Amino acid sequence: MIQIAVFSDVHGNLPAFNAVLGDIEKRGIQQKFCLGDLVDFAPWGNEVIEKIRNLNIPCLMGNHDERIAFDIPVIPLPKHSQEETNARFIAIDHSKENITKANKRFLSELPFHLKLNYKIGKKYWNIQLVHSALASNDTYLYKSENDDIFVDMLEESQSDIVVMGHTHLSFKKHFETKGWAVNCGSVGRSKEENRLASYLVLTIDEKQIFPEIVQIAYPIEETVRGIEESGIPDYYAAFLRNEKSSVL
Repeated sequence: MIQIAVFSDVHGNLPAFNAVLGDIEKRGIQQKFCLGDLVDFAPWGNEVIEKIRNLNIPCLMGNHDERIAFDIPVIPLPKHSQEETNARFIAIDHSKENITKANKRFLSELPFHLKLNYKIGKKYWNIQLVHSALASNDTYLYKSENDDIFVDMLEESQSDIVVMGHTHLSFKKHFETKGWAVNCGSVGRSKEENRLASYLVLTIDEKQIFPEIVQIAYPIEETVRGIEESGIPDYYAAFLRNEKSSVL
């Protein structure tokens, strides 16, 4: 039996990231993978990137990582309120101005997908890691999507499980004879009611893959203070306190 940890969407939230890493260490899990979106919305983007680099954690390029790395213009989204649109522009500009040149280069070189293969006994397991979907790192796939979408992803990737992030909402779906589709949620900007930091533990043996979504508390007020003392809009501090709803 082996265990791996998969997490996503840290979004510059170092206190949440440290809490997740600590929980993974307590569980004795050595292998860790990140699905991207290291930056934006909390002020420790550089520190998060450098921790990923120093720990040699394989990481994908999320849509926010790509935007910061290549200075891609921000396009307003019709689903956002004017308040959120304004806050989003300011928060992303904060990252563009503050992420170091070396860290932007690191983001620019991240892979788009990662395919893992494990052999346990006589069984080979294929694990497909994406930020949001096979063809895009900016596609929103929720638990409510038609099952065919996830089955097609499993078949196209020829995998036993597809693990994604991006939506900041965790879920697990199992398809008999096909495999699993799992969203590991968000470390640093959960949209779930509890606002807990979320990640995934995969336990793999010769007979099965078992996905467990883990949600843990972290010093959220430390993150709130960090946002309030930075140039990032207080909108995101209020969001973490669950004082505002968001569909970002």
